[in-house]
Amino acid sequence: MTIQVTIDGEHIHDIESFYEEINRVFMAEEDWKLGASLDAFDDLLYGGYGIAKEAKKVELIWKNAEKSRLGLGYAITKAYYEQKLQPGSSYNKALFQEKLQDLEGGHGQTYFDLLVTIIAEHTNITLVLA
Repeated sequence: MTIQVTIDGEHIHDIESFYEEINRVFMAEEDWKLGASLDAFDDLLYGGYGIAKEAKKVELIWKNAEKSRLGLGYAITKAYYEQKLQPGSSYNKALFQEKLQDLEGGHGQTYFDLLVTIIAEHTNITLVLA
């Protein structure tokens, strides 16, 4: 079974609002919500829960994707990496320092790019940026 899922970039202007939109669309039938985590988003796309749990194929239409690209761009991504580097953080600081340096050097991925990369790794999902 193939399902078509649409998220709207008009609702996405930062990381928190991305996950609000994902929860609104993918998790509407669940009694819990997905946390703001790239790993959690990746897990969701495997289809074990949420709207896609019984689908073999998903066509994910991302309306107003350019607005999301801007909202999840350089500034938000830089702040995301800097938060991971805060004292007391349990994250791999060397990894996030490298990612931050790549971003600042103009060749790192933005948060939007990271999401698109995660989606592309799921061969059962077709992404349509509209």
